Amino acid sequence: MAGTDTGVGAEKDGSTVAEQHRDAYGLAGLEAGLDALDSVRSGRTPLRETLMRKVLPPVTAVVLVLAGWQLLVWANVAPDYKLPAPADVWGEVRAAWLQGTLVGYIWTSVSRGLLGFLLALAIGTPLGLLVARVAFVRAAVGPVLSGLQSLPSVAWVPPAVIWLGLDDSMMYAVILLGAVPSIANGLVAGIDQIPPLFLRAGRTMGATGLRGAWHIVMPGALPGYLAGLKQGWAFSWRSLMAAEIIASSPDLGVGLGQLLENGRNNSSMPQVFLAIFLILLVGVAIDLLIFSPLERWVLRGRGLLVTRPA
Repeated sequence: MAGTDTGVGAEKDGSTVAEQHRDAYGLAGLEAGLDALDSVRSGRTPLRETLMRKVLPPVTAVVLVLAGWQLLVWANVAPDYKLPAPADVWGEVRAAWLQGTLVGYIWTSVSRGLLGFLLALAIGTPLGLLVARVAFVRAAVGPVLSGLQSLPSVAWVPPAVIWLGLDDSMMYAVILLGAVPSIANGLVAGIDQIPPLFLRAGRTMGATGLRGAWHIVMPGALPGYLAGLKQGWAFSWRSLMAAEIIASSPDLGVGLGQLLENGRNNSSMPQVFLAIFLILLVGVAIDLLIFSPLERWVLRGRGLLVTRPA
């Protein structure tokens, strides 16, 4: 009996030691993880690393595209009036710069696009909140917003011209009809993804009505809302280009869409390529200067953006 008791006791002691080892390893792993979080570099990224990671890849892509383009020109895959050389397009850029019209083309469209997008933001945000939080409004307006989002923005140009005439109000109406549904639907999707526990906790602490929308709903829906903003800008920019291409008037000035249409009317492919390049450049610039920093800010606030340790 004594030997048996000793064996059982030894077996219990052995299992206890194993559990202690597992606990020790678990604590060691936890401490290592915390140390890794503490060691995350919070200083400014070196300039060389920034150039290698963020500047070099797009520059390399542009160089490869230009090289492929030039190879197609040398291979005579299409006549010159259909596929101009990069040097011809660059000559068009230089001529527009020397004439002082290049900045005017860009500013005419960018100013309209940004102002129209801000108006869409002011309308789409409360509309999205209303649709997401009121069941009757959601049942009545939700399908309409989805239908409007799928409707090509170019379809709104003819009725907008008839209703409002050939002026800037027509441009802004087309932008609003293209961007508001995307912004509202993005906010609705973001609100639908908020855990119900957050909403109940907010109500328990007195965050109801506008206070709840500001302190609980909007922060919780921020990722989906930001995605809706990006899509809303894309729709507003595309709507504006469609309106500028179709609607032509001296009172409207010459934006990028009108520049593209002028190139088609003049059978000038370098001018057409110039307009396409500028439209693409503005879209990329807005994303890099506005939406990418906003995305990093949202991810960093949620602990999802961690820089590599030094």
